[in-house]
Amino acid sequence: MNEAIRVLISEEKVTERIREVAAQINEAYQGKSIHLVCVLKGGVFFTCELAKYLHVPVTFDFMSVSSYGDDTKSSGVVKIVKDLDQPLEGKDVLVVEDIIDSGRTLSYLLKLLQERQPASLRLCTLLDKPDRRVIDVDVDYTCFEIPDEYVVGYGLDAAQLYRNLPYIGVVEE
Repeated sequence: MNEAIRVLISEEKVTERIREVAAQINEAYQGKSIHLVCVLKGGVFFTCELAKYLHVPVTFDFMSVSSYGDDTKSSGVVKIVKDLDQPLEGKDVLVVEDIIDSGRTLSYLLKLLQERQPASLRLCTLLDKPDRRVIDVDVDYTCFEIPDEYVVGYGLDAAQLYRNLPYIGVVEE
C-alpha cells in the first residue's frame, strides 16, 4: 500500500472531545446504569475510551453489522455478522458507533434494537458525515462532524488496515 495518511483530527483532540461527550452522558444517565452496545469492529476503540470516562454503572455487549465488506463505499445491504449476547429488554441502551455515513446501517440497527424493548435507546458516534446521509438518523451524542472524506484510524479501517492509528486520518494516494 502506497498511501499517505493526512491527520484530520489529532489524538489529543479526539481524547479531549471524548471526555466532553462522556461528561454529557454522565449527566444524562445520572442515577441509572448504561448498557453499551459497541458496533464492531470500528467502534471498539471509541467504546473503550468512552467507557473510561463514564462514572455511572456500565455493562457491555458487542454487535457486528456490515454494509461495507472490504470496499470503501457502502453496499447498501446490511448484514448482521454477530448479534448481541444479552437481552435489551428494560435496559437503558447506548449504541456506540465509530462513524455514521449514509445512515443505512444505523437506521436498520436502531429499528432492530428498538424491537427488543429497551427502556431507552440512544446513539453515540465518534464521527458523523452528514453530507453522505441517505437515511436520517437521530444521533444523541456526536464527537466530531467531518467532511466527506474516507477516514481511518481510531478503529476505522481501509480494508482492515490503519485501525490502530491513534488519530483520525485521511488516506491519500
